[in-house]
Amino acid sequence: MTHFRFIFIVFFISIFQFSSCADISGSENGNAHIVILYTNDEHGWMEKNNDSDGAAGMFGLWKEKEGYKEDGNFLILSGGDMWTGPAISTWFEGESMVDVMNAMHYDAATVGNHEFDFKIAGLKKRLKQSKFPYLGANIREKSTGEIPDFVVPYIIKEIDDIKIGIIGLTTISAPRTTFPENVADYDFIPYEKALNTVIPEVKKAGAEFLIVNGHLCGYEMNALASVAKGYGISLIMGGHCHEMYNEKSEGVTMVEAGSFMRSYARIDVTIDKKTKEALSINAGLRYNRDARIDTSIAAIVSDWKNNLNTYLSEIIGYTSIDISRDSDAMFNMITDSWLVTFPDADVSLTNVGGIRQNITTGNITLETMVGLLPFANSIVRLNMTGQELKEVIRSSIVFGGMTMTDGYKLSDGTPVNDDSVYQVLTTDYLYSRNDFGFQAADPNPVRTSMHYRQPVIDWIKSLHTSVQNPLNRYLDYVPRR
Repeated sequence: MTHFRFIFIVFFISIFQFSSCADISGSENGNAHIVILYTNDEHGWMEKNNDSDGAAGMFGLWKEKEGYKEDGNFLILSGGDMWTGPAISTWFEGESMVDVMNAMHYDAATVGNHEFDFKIAGLKKRLKQSKFPYLGANIREKSTGEIPDFVVPYIIKEIDDIKIGIIGLTTISAPRTTFPENVADYDFIPYEKALNTVIPEVKKAGAEFLIVNGHLCGYEMNALASVAKGYGISLIMGGHCHEMYNEKSEGVTMVEAGSFMRSYARIDVTIDKKTKEALSINAGLRYNRDARIDTSIAAIVSDWKNNLNTYLSEIIGYTSIDISRDSDAMFNMITDSWLVTFPDADVSLTNVGGIRQNITTGNITLETMVGLLPFANSIVRLNMTGQELKEVIRSSIVFGGMTMTDGYKLSDGTPVNDDSVYQVLTTDYLYSRNDFGFQAADPNPVRTSMHYRQPVIDWIKSLHTSVQNPLNRYLDYVPRR
């Protein structure tokens, strides 16, 4: 009996998996059936790598495994942070990534914090290039209180005779998680307030079924669930925290699909055509592996790779081991290189979030370095007392020229004195954030105009590393906190 039940269960699962890939070009039993293919925090990771099959693999999976057809009942959506990552995206300020996403038939993307990394002018260039709109119902111009012209609060897509209202919400942390000056003219109003304003508008415009497409973490989606339920919203999609998240609360399905195109979500929605209510929402998270590569997307990626090689193929060094982005060796190398370039400074500080990828075994190229330190950050030099210096060092800060392992001491062993003044290096990004205290310590810093990756490049070049003399021989692996 037990053996029979096992066979039956396996058979049932097989039938379910097969049916999920079936043609969904029409209604079933008088109900609408819609499939959402969802990604978030792509960050320009379009190339195949050890963790995923890249954009070409993902599109191949969508067509082969998910049954995607351009004229089918599909929505392809992004939760934002489309660019700023590997050099193939960062060097071209997102142009290459939008080119790929156009070819993958995205219907809309919510604006994330990193959409502002190349300033509003850069965002508008990408918008002009995009074949899909950018969403952001909670962004407001400070001067007018209006939604800015680079986003729309929602769109309505008609699929299988159902008008679906897709509402975008951008993370309210944007003024801290992109360069503050880039968004100085905008307010990011609370999510609930934005929904209260936009939902009557989208319903008046004819939307019959509403979903939220947000650049929101899991805990933020949870906090919105009861509000969403009150408006009849049964699906919220998120991003920003790079989570694999698939939960339900208050009857609301909440999904976040990881990051870096390593994974995606498939969300099947069945809607009663008479009541316009969801009969079922089934979400699954799937990894982008073992795909049949889509040749058309692969060709686009290859063209951008060849273009990138024109600028960034120069080899600057060699390592015989991987250097992890979150290792003491990486932190120490970056911050110490600043002190080599600016030897009169005492301490260098940067944030872990500005260090974006590993250095892998083998040749180190300029492309490697652009992907490692991709932001448009420059080094500033300022004076701080020892007390002020201690107050800005948090868990997210890494540093050179000092240690905390046995009390605050400079690298030569001298204790950091609260009343003494030290010359400190940091990024203009961190300096511009009013939650760190750099501005209060020194309102007139020296702006060096040197990009924060340049000292690292210069230091690696100076070592003349090779297979016989790898970079890892020169690294400091000792923790400083």
